[in-house]
Amino acid sequence: MHTKLFIPGPIEVREDVLNKMASPMIGHRSVEASQLQRNISDKLRKLFYTENEILLSTSSGSGLMEAAVRCCTKHKAAIFSIGAFGDRWHEMAISNCVPADLFKSEPGSITTPKMVDEVLSTGNYDLVTITHNETSTGVMNSIEEISKVVRKYPNIIYCVDAVSSAGGVKIEVDKLGIDICITSSQKALGLPPGLAICTISDKAVERARTVKNRGYYLDLVKLYDTIKKKDYQYPSTPNLSLMFALDYQLDRIIEEGLENRFKRHLEMAEYTRKWAKRNFELFPDEKNASVTLTTVKNTKGINVKSLNTELSKRGFVISNGYGRLKEKTFRIAHMADLTVDNVKDLLMTIDDILSIS
Repeated sequence: MHTKLFIPGPIEVREDVLNKMASPMIGHRSVEASQLQRNISDKLRKLFYTENEILLSTSSGSGLMEAAVRCCTKHKAAIFSIGAFGDRWHEMAISNCVPADLFKSEPGSITTPKMVDEVLSTGNYDLVTITHNETSTGVMNSIEEISKVVRKYPNIIYCVDAVSSAGGVKIEVDKLGIDICITSSQKALGLPPGLAICTISDKAVERARTVKNRGYYLDLVKLYDTIKKKDYQYPSTPNLSLMFALDYQLDRIIEEGLENRFKRHLEMAEYTRKWAKRNFELFPDEKNASVTLTTVKNTKGINVKSLNTELSKRGFVISNGYGRLKEKTFRIAHMADLTVDNVKDLLMTIDDILSIS
């Protein structure tokens, strides 16, 4: 029996999307490969509302997060964290000998525009990283409000981790002035893991050209220059199988309609939040709650591990709390190609299990 995934990733993938990964191989230096990548980039520009270039990396989203902070920080990075993955961005900077300071919010809280303004006004930083959607706490930052602040500082390279939100939430990259917006294949895009994706502005590329020791595999300048000079081909062999699936899935996303897709994600989130408030509590303030994942405060003290064991017998799986929030919270993802009916089936099953226990 297949277990339907309601975890923060990998997420449930449609069978027709999986089947596209079985497409016959092509040479990664062929005309067909160039056309495939060009098609993908054009469609992703629509998804991200941008005219900027698109880069792919055969890695998780962490690969391009590391690339962004390493390649585009000339002096010092300001890393804002609302959970485990913001902390990870700081760890990446430090492990690459990139000067960086970490500015943390309490678990369940956001990064406020005021916090960003106070830090950037010091003049000590030339790059800022913001987590859009934090899956460890179920919090979503207002990148719209933060963007208004960042615009005041033209020297800043503005990097956004949209790994668990892009494809499920509207992100207007050009309107918001985002220089590097990063996502992964295995979240709201509805694909298996293995591809990282980012938009990159000319400003970010030119900054990176002035930075020494950008690394090799994740050198954003090399990635950018190679696709420009070699007609949308990459310096290293890309994951062609996932690219076939991504090209197909982007057609499905555009066919659904971006606004329709964003509306569906919000409807799933609102239904899950109502259930959580009726039976438990939301972990974050609802006005800051994620649209692609709901983190529930375990106010009834249920054994989340045992709940998941019972759920798996019925074909479902959710996520326990992350790190120190394990058993204190649990997480229900609702993204990619899941529907409100799928969410209802899951929550009815949880209700049934908890009433039995």
